[in-house]
Amino acid sequence: MTSALPWFSPFSFPLYLAPMAGVSDKIFRQLCKERGADVLVTEFVSAEGVFRRNERTREYLDFDECERPIGVQLFGGNAEHMAEAARHVVDWVCPDFIDLNFGCPVNKVVAKNGGSALLKDCPALTAVANAVVRAVAPLPVTAKIRIGWDANSINAPQVAHILEDCGIAALAVHGRTRAQGYSGAADWEVIGQVAAAVSIPVIGNGDLTTPEDVVRRRVQTGIAGVMIGRAAMSSPWIFQEIKHYLATGEHLLATDPAEKWSLILRHCQLAVKEWGDEDQAMRSLRARLMAYSRGFAGAKSLREKFQHVTSVAEVEEIGREYLAPSLDLVGSTS
Repeated sequence: MTSALPWFSPFSFPLYLAPMAGVSDKIFRQLCKERGADVLVTEFVSAEGVFRRNERTREYLDFDECERPIGVQLFGGNAEHMAEAARHVVDWVCPDFIDLNFGCPVNKVVAKNGGSALLKDCPALTAVANAVVRAVAPLPVTAKIRIGWDANSINAPQVAHILEDCGIAALAVHGRTRAQGYSGAADWEVIGQVAAAVSIPVIGNGDLTTPEDVVRRRVQTGIAGVMIGRAAMSSPWIFQEIKHYLATGEHLLATDPAEKWSLILRHCQLAVKEWGDEDQAMRSLRARLMAYSRGFAGAKSLREKFQHVTSVAEVEEIGREYLAPSLDLVGSTS
């Protein structure tokens, strides 16, 4: 296996935070980085928006130096515009790599021949990959794909060969088809076929929720790293749990509820600072807070409360009420 990406080596197994629209913004990426994520990728960015120098689109490119190594993920179906957008991104923010989105299943992306639509149009996929690789060389270009458009057209190994020949430096594979969306089980057999088919690093993605999942899939498929998405939404500490398990074969002690609440509050405080408007920031965080509630006892009650928060103080009060019984118990036994 060869790679132009220095975080891959015979002795490393990098953990990626998946690019997730509306989730993997700068604040969340940094929280995951602090908890063990090795490589970050921005939310997907419209190449057309960058090409037309749309200011709102440019906001999605923002990252801090502490996030490196970080890639900017672009989507689009026009090879010329994708190449020009990639050049602009490199000039503007100097990421460590450009990532190409050939996996998004969302209708508004697919309708514009972006994301997973290119899995059924290999000439267009080839043109995009070739154009971007040439445009930003020697900066590495990576890609993310799904295993195929639907169950009747699973072509990830063939697509992987094409992308390797185009000069793609590493490939993330989500183990579902576009037709599946996020339902059903990820097909790790196909991910293993991709890893066996190419010499570039393959990063596995899909249904990784525990350290044991990661170890099992690594052994089963020969992947060079993993990408964690939805599991990180509710548990950013999953990265440190995986790293500890990979290193020792043992589980970390479960993250203390008070530590989880500390992270939630910090996320809220950083978002308010970033937005400069507490009400708008907290409204934007409601879905994120509801995701954090998974794994907490009484999660349903927490979700109902999080649906209506408008201030950091409200989240602090919810946390105090939630933690009070355990604090009382500690006080009574000390």
